Amino acid sequence: MRSVPAGQVTRSSVHRVTGGTQRGLLHTDDGVVIDALYEPGSGAFQEPAIVIAHGFTGDLERPHVRRVAGVLGRHAPVITFSFRGHGASGGRSTVGDREVLDLAAAVQWARELGHTRIATVGFSMGGSVVLRHAALYGDGAGASAGSGAGGDSRMDADARTDAVVAVSAPARWYYRGTAPMRRLHWLVTRPMGRAVGRFGLRTRIHHRDWDPVPLSPVEAVPLIAPAPLLIVHGDRDGYFPLDHPRSLAEAAGDAAELWLEPGMGHAEHASDDALLARIGEWATAALRPVQGDASVPATAEA
Repeated sequence: MRSVPAGQVTRSSVHRVTGGTQRGLLHTDDGVVIDALYEPGSGAFQEPAIVIAHGFTGDLERPHVRRVAGVLGRHAPVITFSFRGHGASGGRSTVGDREVLDLAAAVQWARELGHTRIATVGFSMGGSVVLRHAALYGDGAGASAGSGAGGDSRMDADARTDAVVAVSAPARWYYRGTAPMRRLHWLVTRPMGRAVGRFGLRTRIHHRDWDPVPLSPVEAVPLIAPAPLLIVHGDRDGYFPLDHPRSLAEAAGDAAELWLEPGMGHAEHASDDALLARIGEWATAALRPVQGDASVPATAEA
């Protein structure tokens, strides 16, 4: 497979679907082809964009991902994409490691489409990815510290994010403290589990262990500032109990906002439209340009 810079697309790899909607095949830094969809949205605040990172076994065509995109699209243009090994994307899932390259390609595509301010919103596995991506590609210390996907540090300004929302994200790797997470580890680590993932869940999972082990979410969050960070978690999450979001918020310090949602379960399926609307409002408020910011075009400040 030909390797091209992350997010670079050719004329043949992007086509217009309807109006301003575009379907793209993005190429990551390690040569994986990522299926992506851009929708201009219906909100009045059009200069920024929101990039959505789905959870494990999701993809951009799944109904719960489409619902999330629909609600967030009322606030800003939206890019959804399928992580490697999911849906129509190439490659195999590394369950949150090299997926930072997939997100980087999607963010860079948003900038190529003219959006200068980007928020990333991730759910579950996607939540861990948006945290690591923001640390490794951002303006903070993470741009020069820690381990990126495959052990690299990343400093591509076009792939950085300007605001981050992590929903139902884990704080640490290898957590097996709940029955759903024990089942997930069986799915990922056992040949029979990976067969179930491939044929039952449309998710192709890599058989190799992480080497090196990537920067964990709780190690990543202190490196995200100055980008605004929102951590959202349900008090009935069956995968990751409340010590996960609390650990993330504590590690981030004053740089993060924590929403603990009463009665909420896990990830996209448990995020109702009212919560998604609040997330959309938070993201667009976080992306509004600060008057006098030299990095913001004059037309955006007018």
